[in-house]
Amino acid sequence: MKSAEQGRPGGLFVGLCTLDVVQLVDHVPGANQKLTARQQTVAAGGPAANAAVAFAHLGGTARLLTAIGSHPLGLAVAADLDRLGVGVSDLAAGSVEPPAVSSVLVTASSGDRAVVSTNATGHRLVPPAGLDALVAACDIVEFDGHHGELALAAAHFARAAGRWTVLDAGSWKPGTENLLPLIDVAVCSGDFRPPGTRTPADALRFLREHGVRWAAVSQGARPIRWAGPDSEGSVEVPAVPVADTLGAGDVLHGALTHHLALRQDPLDSRDFADALRGAAVVASRACASFGTRAWMNGE
Repeated sequence: MKSAEQGRPGGLFVGLCTLDVVQLVDHVPGANQKLTARQQTVAAGGPAANAAVAFAHLGGTARLLTAIGSHPLGLAVAADLDRLGVGVSDLAAGSVEPPAVSSVLVTASSGDRAVVSTNATGHRLVPPAGLDALVAACDIVEFDGHHGELALAAAHFARAAGRWTVLDAGSWKPGTENLLPLIDVAVCSGDFRPPGTRTPADALRFLREHGVRWAAVSQGARPIRWAGPDSEGSVEVPAVPVADTLGAGDVLHGALTHHLALRQDPLDSRDFADALRGAAVVASRACASFGTRAWMNGE
């Protein structure tokens, strides 16, 4: 991977990759009801994968460390990522089982999505030989909380190598508490509820108390709240006509990771707020079109 010093930052993305089958519908069907979708799209998905795609689209060199496999559906996922400039280190390359499939219904009137997936339950990924070199070759490492054993090993190597670490905290998962002390920046969703927390302010406090230097909570169209070593604040999210919220948080993380990877100086409060603001602009753009790819084509 090329380094940020050469003008093209390298990002390693550790986590989930799925095959997303996305249908645009007038409403979510009830029991025994059939609907004809307005549109559909099929693409590689998952938080880490979508973040890697965004990072690559913004000009970075992205590598995804995940499980896909050699099933025909897995080969389609890998081909989609290759087309989008994302390198893949597939730790399930020898598996003939199908990849995790996410079935997604997007409601046309609101952009809200309903998602069903097996996520990472089908794979236990053992940290591979050479993981330390893979981490050292990048400028920044992003995690989505899936494949916890692999994530923890990569985070230890990142800390030893002095690489920035970013966590996409979509929901609390077993083992998250072990990962947090190794995370520099965590941006969590409004659904992220660590033990004993109820509000975004609670979540920010929990993250800071568990070693995260820079923390933020995204809340859809509402302002992103953040807290750092000596200050806190909020960042407005640009208002856009919402067509589809699927993957918006993933794009936010990919864009934020790209902003942070470009930095050479120590991060301060203004820098962090500016990085969040820039990432929010990109994520909002992604909400204005159907699917997780059209925003990159200006649609």
